[in-house]
Amino acid sequence: MKWFQQNRAFGLLLLGFAICALLAGALLYWRLTIWSDARQIFDRAAAERIRLLHLDPFPNDANYRKLQGYLETYSTALDKFKEALKAEVARAPSLAPNEFQSRLRQATIATLDRARVNNVKLPDRFQLGFDEFATIMPNTAVTPLLGQELSQIQMLINILLDAKVDSVTSLRRTRLPEERGAAPTPTQSPSPGRRVATAKPGGTPVPTLIERNIVDVTFKAAPSAARKVLNEIVSSTGQFFIVRTLYVHNEKDKGPPREKMAGPAPADSGQATPAQSGAAGSLNFIVGNEHVEVSATIEMLRFTF
Repeated sequence: MKWFQQNRAFGLLLLGFAICALLAGALLYWRLTIWSDARQIFDRAAAERIRLLHLDPFPNDANYRKLQGYLETYSTALDKFKEALKAEVARAPSLAPNEFQSRLRQATIATLDRARVNNVKLPDRFQLGFDEFATIMPNTAVTPLLGQELSQIQMLINILLDAKVDSVTSLRRTRLPEERGAAPTPTQSPSPGRRVATAKPGGTPVPTLIERNIVDVTFKAAPSAARKVLNEIVSSTGQFFIVRTLYVHNEKDKGPPREKMAGPAPADSGQATPAQSGAAGSLNFIVGNEHVEVSATIEMLRFTF
């Protein structure tokens, strides 16, 4: 005690150092306990991960039966959806080349009669876009596809005729890839709008599920008839039509001239004469009476699944 009284400053320093050492030891023990708990949790998680990595994952019987039920339900719904899509597309009939020519003549005659009844003008020697097959028989392998395309084009032209357009200026179809001998390979550039065969990263080509027959049609009609045609095309229930491009040209390129008054306006009178009231009752429409020329590229879908 005498030493502490004689060396009070040094004694206080030693006492403070001892207190700090005790606090540091307590803090170190506390943090070491936390680290030990975290280390145990990490070791258990790492051991569980290693155990899961070496397991052969396989569901139990209950989950496996439930998964099989889901797959069967999905497969059934997908098959029904495919059948519903195929029902909305004209079928490809099994025809011989001479049968296709006979069917083409019958479709052409029926179209001409329908156009005559609806007072629609068609191009000269109209063959529904199959002009080359009027005298030459097609290849046997491509005849079913041509028969399907003939049905599609006949549905399309019937929409125009039933809407009573003024005239059909032109109807041109794009030839099928099969007509040229073979379908384009994935390395070749396909015909515009025909089919696009993509490839997986490994180089395996993806099967084509949708193919398109393309026609370019131009017709003249009143605006109301043109709207009816477009509405009928996009809402057709017998065939999937897609209007890919559309051009509308007004037959009147310039606006109507401004009318000039022949003389000074008559003075206002208390009562209008019968001639003035009749002139005021007749309306002269400036726009809305002209017709339009519509050119469209239309894709007719066919499914290959």
